[in-house]
Amino acid sequence: MRVFYEDWQMGCCGTPFAVGDEVAWRLVPYRRKDRRRNAGHGAEAWVENHGGPDRATTGRVHAIELVHQEYLARHDPLAVARPEPEPGTVVLRPAGRALEEVPDGRTLEPVDACPKWFEEDEEPPPRQVPYRVRRTVGALVTLDATGSVDLPRPTLDATPDEPGDRP
Repeated sequence: MRVFYEDWQMGCCGTPFAVGDEVAWRLVPYRRKDRRRNAGHGAEAWVENHGGPDRATTGRVHAIELVHQEYLARHDPLAVARPEPEPGTVVLRPAGRALEEVPDGRTLEPVDACPKWFEEDEEPPPRQVPYRVRRTVGALVTLDATGSVDLPRPTLDATPDEPGDRP
C-alpha cells in the first residue's frame, strides 16, 4: 500500500526510517474525493502522529520517494509597511510571502532513507516577484503490511464522497 508521510508530521514527532525497516504507524485513509484532488500524491492513507486510530499498522518499508512541490512565492502586502508597535508590545508578523502551487509542479525522488527534516530551495536574490520555491512536502512510502490493514472508516457524520457511500 502507498502511504504519505507529511513533512511536518516527521519533523514534529516522526522517527526517520529506511527501505527494509519495519515500522508501526497510525494510518488514516484518504477519502475518494481527496484522492481525486491528488491529496496524498496517490497514497491510500497518511501517517497521523497526533491522533488517528488506536491501533498502528505494521509493515516493512519497500520503497521511499520524496515528494517535491514547486511554488510561486508572492510577497504579502499586508506584511509590509506596518506601523511600529508601542514599546513592550509583543507583535507576531507574517513571513511576508504567500506560496501558490505550480500546476504539475510535483516531482518524486527515489531515496533509500527518509530524512527527519525536509528541504526548501528558493531562487536567490536578485529575483523578480513572483519567484520560485521548491519544497519537499513529505515522503511517499510503499509499505508491505505484515498483518491485516485495518484502516478506520470515515465517520458517519462526514459528508459522503458520492451518493451511496454511507454504510
